[in-house]
Amino acid sequence: MPLVPPPFDPELAAALELVKDVTPPGFTLDDLDTAREASGPELLGLLDVTLDGAFETEDRAVPGPEGAPDISLLLCRPVSAAPAPPLPVIYYVHGGGMVTGTNRAGVTEPLGWARELGAVVVSVEYRLAPEHPYPAPIEDVYAGLLWTAGHAKEIGGDPDRIVVAGASSGGGLAASLAHLTRDRQGPPPLGQLLMYPMLDDRNDSFSSHQMAGLGAWDRTANETGWTALLGDRRGGPDVPPYAAAARATDLTGLPPAFLDVGSAETFRDEVVAYASRLWRAGGAAELHVWPGGFHGFDALVPEAALSRAARAARVAWLRRLLTADHAPDDA
Repeated sequence: MPLVPPPFDPELAAALELVKDVTPPGFTLDDLDTAREASGPELLGLLDVTLDGAFETEDRAVPGPEGAPDISLLLCRPVSAAPAPPLPVIYYVHGGGMVTGTNRAGVTEPLGWARELGAVVVSVEYRLAPEHPYPAPIEDVYAGLLWTAGHAKEIGGDPDRIVVAGASSGGGLAASLAHLTRDRQGPPPLGQLLMYPMLDDRNDSFSSHQMAGLGAWDRTANETGWTALLGDRRGGPDVPPYAAAARATDLTGLPPAFLDVGSAETFRDEVVAYASRLWRAGGAAELHVWPGGFHGFDALVPEAALSRAARAARVAWLRRLLTADHAPDDA
């Protein structure tokens, strides 16, 4: 019986058709140089990360993992904030399939949340596979979180109100970060916001087969990214949750989570399964499956109705999380 994919949202499908030759789904390492040029510092450096002066920004080199190079953090502080500092901190991990991107990739969305809610944004740059396989990326992300928590007050932030967030591979790293900081008794995040996260190196879910060759990141691309990170270990028995969060056997004690994913994308089933396992472990999780959404639809087609709904849901969850945490004791 052939696998019949769910339909794309009509508005998104029209846009995907226009860019299908620019963003084909079957990414391989043969495409890596081109992809890195398209997401490299030369182009991303042109982004206005101040959002028209709403933020003052700084690139800060901070200590990386022991024995490893320093890492670069993009620090974005509101120019005028209400309420006054200390403000919540959004610790953002960029996407790029584990193999591309910088700390400016995708950062405009968390900056939008921060402008609306009054928060500091810290975006971490981590070493990329395949040159730097596991555990380099997650250790860099953890080192950045340690610095952020330890210096939060210096940048106008509250060390007790750090939300980790990420998109795609960055969402997967953010999920793994929650496990790592729990197990190392590091600074506990207030919450984790996981946008269509890359969670499972086994790459064998129903949706990964169903969406093969379709959308913006298919099963071939997913195998490319995970193999770059893990090499021959990919899909094997000894992959830890710090590399692929879906491998975790213990999901207790994790911060409240927001997860979203498109119904017409590779990651659909692994994200739904991960949310279900968080609930079974007694955790708090909010899950959205956007009908007809392909991977990264909101970034590629930001003005689509579905994209606006996705962004609004993320802001609403963040507002509830931060308001509940900051409520008066007698409320």
